[in-house]
Amino acid sequence: MTRLTGLAPIIGPGTRLLILGSFPSVASLRDQRYYAHPRNHFWSILQALWPGFPVPEASDYEARCAWVLARGLGIWDVYASCEREGSLDSAIRHAVVNDFSALPALFPQLRLIAHNGGESYKHAKYTAGLGLPVLRLPSSSPANASWSLERKRAAWRDAAVQAGLL
Repeated sequence: MTRLTGLAPIIGPGTRLLILGSFPSVASLRDQRYYAHPRNHFWSILQALWPGFPVPEASDYEARCAWVLARGLGIWDVYASCEREGSLDSAIRHAVVNDFSALPALFPQLRLIAHNGGESYKHAKYTAGLGLPVLRLPSSSPANASWSLERKRAAWRDAAVQAGLL
């Protein structure tokens, strides 16, 4: 298997809520954009949280990143690299976890870390040691069919409220 490398974090001085996925999908790696698969609910969930501020089109990823940062959000993954065929978390092998230790010092506004799904949350031990609250969010992946889109939105809204963003 080929070793895959994840994407750089989207995080800034005003980030209050860091959303950690597991590792980018094949589509995200190909496009070098977080949550690039059109069926992933990530962007529609965020749009529902800030209905008066439209999420920029997928084709304007730089504007999407600016939109995320303007809302006080950050995006990253728990894995820096791994081996994987396809996009399923269950196919991840030989993963290397990102180093989160400097986050509180570098981003003092950070109030909450939210793991996007179960695979990400398996590594909450790395983020719990940062002295910040840590949540498990329902995965935004369309493979997470056990949660309706409305239930996902409600859970994500609670995280945004807890981080002081809504």
